[in-house]
Amino acid sequence: MTKDKTRVLVVGGGFGGIKAALELAGNDRINLTLLSDHDSFYYYPTLYHTATGGAEAQSKLPLSRIFEGKDLTIIHGKASHLDRKKKAILTEDGKAYPYDILILSLGSKPNYFGIEGIEKYSYNIVTPDNALRFKNHLHEQLTSKRQPDLNYLIVGGGPTGIELAGALTGYLEEIMHAHGMPKRKVHVDLIEAAPKLVPRMPDRMSRAIAGRLKRLGVRLYCGRMVEGMTADTLTVNGKPIQSHTVVWNAGTTTSSFYKENDFVMGERGKVAVDEYLQAEPDVYVIGDNAATEYSGMAQTALYDGHYVAANIERHIEGRLMKRYTPKRPIYVIPVGHNWAAVLWGNMQIYGLPGWLLRLAADMVGFKDYEPWWRATKQWMTEFQTEESCSTCAKHLQKP
Repeated sequence: MTKDKTRVLVVGGGFGGIKAALELAGNDRINLTLLSDHDSFYYYPTLYHTATGGAEAQSKLPLSRIFEGKDLTIIHGKASHLDRKKKAILTEDGKAYPYDILILSLGSKPNYFGIEGIEKYSYNIVTPDNALRFKNHLHEQLTSKRQPDLNYLIVGGGPTGIELAGALTGYLEEIMHAHGMPKRKVHVDLIEAAPKLVPRMPDRMSRAIAGRLKRLGVRLYCGRMVEGMTADTLTVNGKPIQSHTVVWNAGTTTSSFYKENDFVMGERGKVAVDEYLQAEPDVYVIGDNAATEYSGMAQTALYDGHYVAANIERHIEGRLMKRYTPKRPIYVIPVGHNWAAVLWGNMQIYGLPGWLLRLAADMVGFKDYEPWWRATKQWMTEFQTEESCSTCAKHLQKP
């Protein structure tokens, strides 16, 4: 009699969940299911580019394409409850999905720190839809009023805020030029609560990024606290700043699923996991929500997904599992066109060499999910533009 297959349920269609599912798909001892509340995988490193004239396809890959020909079931739904007794995940629509082994890779969400008005009035670029909403706002605001906003405010001096600020000045100028608007000074302000940009990075890297942003026309305000927001003002250190364009990139928080389902929380409000990334028997937590040294990075989520998949296969085969060893990621932060800052171990690289490393990293990233020929096609979207505005589409089309 053939032994029943082990039911592995992966919850979350981000970097870690997709990688784990790809590694496990095709194992004839596993009955694999992927549960995701999106029908596409979001490639977060390129969302800033989608928000500033890049193609939506660059940051959005359909799950059906990634898993074409793979042996697994893809379910569209949002996990709401963990039934530990029945070993099942319940979704918001009331359906239950049983498991023998559960991998939770739910990703993070914006953290508004309880500041009044921020969630209601600000923009963010955490999904392709949000990036497009922000881009459409820029076009509508510029073309309907025929003048730029007094201030374009980006809150958060981490990688996403820096990437967006570096691209936004040039993009606003391109829109105005395409529409024949008089050339005006564009004010893009980057606000950070810490004394320097990318606070966890070496001082030299922070200074280099700050210098590059200033050369691009971005005004930097470090050590400033956001205290509230209305429809047309952002209050910073007690001073109201007039703006209809505020983008919030000032932090993320763990998915509410874990607290709502009584997981033990560890450092930085993340889920406590053991040396195998298990939060409890047969339940793995990977990526942004795991209390590991480098959680919060896409590379870490990829690494976690590969690690957990390999350990699950060892476990099913009756072999000893390997303990988790954190892997330090390579930090690559693009700042405007053809310039990036790279921290690779103790080595720092700036300028065009850093930008070329970023392009190479994107190619490697796409190759983690698709065959080389599809990954190459996906990578080429880096050089495409996409505009819903016909005037901008005509003038901003890259050769």
